[in-house]
Amino acid sequence: MLWMLLAVLSVNSAWLHAEEATYNELRYAINENRLTAEVASNPKVSGEIVIPAEIRVGQNTYTVTSIGDKAFKGCKNLTSVVLPATLQRVYRSAFEGTGFMLDKNNWQEGCLWIDSVLIATDKNIKPRFILPANTRIIAAGAFAGNKAVTRVELPATLKRIDHETFRNCKNLTKVIIPASVTSIGEEAFTGSGIYLNENKWKKGALIIDDCLVATNNDLPAKYIFKNSTPIRLIAERAFSERKQLKTVIIPSTITRIPTAAFFHCENLTDVTIPAEVTEVDNFAFYDCALLKNALLPKGLQHLGMGAFYGCINLREQVLGEQIEILEQATFYMCRSLKKMPLPAHLRKIENGVFAGCASLEEIHLPETLESLGETAFAGCITLRDLIIPAKVGSVSKQLCIGCTHLNRVVLPEGLYAVGNEAFKDCIELEKVNIPKTTYRIGEYAFSNCTQMRRINLVPHIHKLEQGAFSGCKLLEQVTIPEQLEVIEKEAFANCLNLYEVTFSGTNGALKTIEPNAFFHCVALREITFNPALQIIGDEAFAECRNLRKITYPEALKQIGAGAFRDCANLRQPMFAPHVSVGKNAYKGTKK
Repeated sequence: MLWMLLAVLSVNSAWLHAEEATYNELRYAINENRLTAEVASNPKVSGEIVIPAEIRVGQNTYTVTSIGDKAFKGCKNLTSVVLPATLQRVYRSAFEGTGFMLDKNNWQEGCLWIDSVLIATDKNIKPRFILPANTRIIAAGAFAGNKAVTRVELPATLKRIDHETFRNCKNLTKVIIPASVTSIGEEAFTGSGIYLNENKWKKGALIIDDCLVATNNDLPAKYIFKNSTPIRLIAERAFSERKQLKTVIIPSTITRIPTAAFFHCENLTDVTIPAEVTEVDNFAFYDCALLKNALLPKGLQHLGMGAFYGCINLREQVLGEQIEILEQATFYMCRSLKKMPLPAHLRKIENGVFAGCASLEEIHLPETLESLGETAFAGCITLRDLIIPAKVGSVSKQLCIGCTHLNRVVLPEGLYAVGNEAFKDCIELEKVNIPKTTYRIGEYAFSNCTQMRRINLVPHIHKLEQGAFSGCKLLEQVTIPEQLEVIEKEAFANCLNLYEVTFSGTNGALKTIEPNAFFHCVALREITFNPALQIIGDEAFAECRNLRKITYPEALKQIGAGAFRDCANLRQPMFAPHVSVGKNAYKGTKK
């Protein structure tokens, strides 16, 4: 079962990608949590384009903060671009091969600018380059590979040095970083003259103007930040894949642990995080398999997606009360995590947050919770109770798939849907009360809930979806609601103890029973179909070997192939000519 679960979780890695939307013929990737948008790949734009400060998608307004990697790459007919004031990040690659970049008239002294945004540089740049005071953004990779530049002074208006900004600038020996810079992207200086100068490294760390920008294999196993002046920021991926690193003590001057800062530090066991840290960004401790202790401060305001993804030895964690959203896969596969107190004002638990947390014994969801993402608790094999708060409108796809010790689930009044495979393979789940407001029970929603004895199908359900209760071996009685129109494939297949199926109401809306719907329901003895039934699908009741009596409706038009195959105690009836009987429909029954 474990390999099947891992396969399910692997498939759902699609959670980690942003949703896309189109606005005024441009495509954007949108972040629903932060209400921001990034210009996505638009390979066919031409002429003059104006990128707006905001876009509206559905009921939400998103602020445009980024132009993504290769967004307009190769658009030879793109001649002019207007950027919004809201922009925070631009990729040089976004404009590679565009008419705008290829037109030399747009270059000034070795620089390509759009308003106050530096897009790219070339060999004509001044070796000692001072950026204008009004520069607000330097594109990721803007100086990459530039051998002409030797010294760069950044303006006090700049907030970020993006990834690969100075990569492979082999003659660059000096960069002055102002205090206004609060983040540095991955490999911003890799391969530069500064990076290649061994004298610039101290105890395995490259520090520029009190910013730790990179580390190498000389890093000690226990790293304590020591410098003549305090380190004020850590670059993204600064400690990434340092196998020798075991212990880190982060100083109180650090307020943010950036994206992938300790990515795949496979021997890291202990991290001391100071109270001053307010942000832990995406994948900060991704796949730190031996990490046991990394308690978050109570004042933490933001915890990024996949922050502790794959930290299989992490035993406990504390979440700040200011956190309202747990982003995707935050604690994915934290197999040693036993308890997780949640913030009192938590609104969202996104996809896969606790998926694979095999030791998670209990989770108390706050009443403020509004949504639970797909696979949020998938594979939490020791979780026993789950009470879903009143504001949650639907149970997401594969929410608790493979929770093999889940015994009790309380669904809120007002719930309108139970998603596909939501409780599949919850083999100890005995009873679930479906709220009267529910109109959908998804495919295989309760499949293989082998301890479930009864289920209440509520009036608003019009279709019982494929495999919804298949493999519920102890399920004994089912009442089909009057409004139900279709019982789909395998809905009750292999329900070995199902002995009674009752069709409520005098008329009933059920018209179709699809193939294998009641396959191998060996305890079923008698059925009186509702009057509206027209189609019984292929092998719908095959191998119901104790089925003895059926009352067929006059509306019946079709009985599928093998519909009652090997129902050894059933006699084949005579039908009116208008009823189509499929091949071997009654094979193995009494003559």
